[in-house]
Amino acid sequence: MPIRVAVAGARGKMGGQVVRSIIENENMELVAGFDPSGVGEEAAPGIKISSHDDMEKVLKEVKPDVFVDFTNAAAAVENVKVAARNKVKLVVGTTGFSEEQLKEMENAIKDNVPAIISPNFSIGVNIFWKLIAEAARHLQAYQYHVEIIEMHHSHKKDAPSGTAVKAAEIISNYIGGKTAFIYGRQGITGERTDEEIGIHAVRAGDIVGEHTVLYAGTGERLEITHRAHSREAFAQGAIKAIEWISGKEKSGIYTMDAMMRELG
Repeated sequence: MPIRVAVAGARGKMGGQVVRSIIENENMELVAGFDPSGVGEEAAPGIKISSHDDMEKVLKEVKPDVFVDFTNAAAAVENVKVAARNKVKLVVGTTGFSEEQLKEMENAIKDNVPAIISPNFSIGVNIFWKLIAEAARHLQAYQYHVEIIEMHHSHKKDAPSGTAVKAAEIISNYIGGKTAFIYGRQGITGERTDEEIGIHAVRAGDIVGEHTVLYAGTGERLEITHRAHSREAFAQGAIKAIEWISGKEKSGIYTMDAMMRELG
């Protein structure tokens, strides 16, 4: 039996790519699509886009195995609550959540369904996070300053990216003292402190996604970069996450790292 999948944000850049990847996958079936844009139009042959207001009703009718969300933070929290309430497993790639929103989702998920939540489903980005952690671990005893530069297309609504924020959080575990995230700099800022991690967002053109972590020491610097050539990299990771989470029975939030370790 194919995995039955519903997608929120089905008309968006990422959601649309995931929809296309599901349709092309012989082991999956798209059973519902949700988006405020294009309600009533077809997301796939025989599958019409539904309003988010009708989500509960549609989920009860089509009974998907997995619900995928690539929307925005406010919408995703409510979507997760509806899916979890209806015992639909979750794959969430939306970014820009506040701590309160993350807690709301955790409370909705923890005793109801298995869910995998990640700011980035690219396999390469998940390896990138491991590489920057390893570099930070080796450099922690030395005076290396860390800066993060991320680039995305002009239509991306949140900044910095969830990927950049996670990179900063990973590195902060290796920096002594109280870490300060500095989001860009302007004016007379004074000398840089050793505890700062600078995070800089570029929004231009049709850049799919690029992240660089720069470790600058005396007389040298090390740069680790991930560049996405197309959204297919993220979509294929999301497809793998759909397959993986569909086989999980224990409720709770899982990570891409957990998936990748299990799959080897």
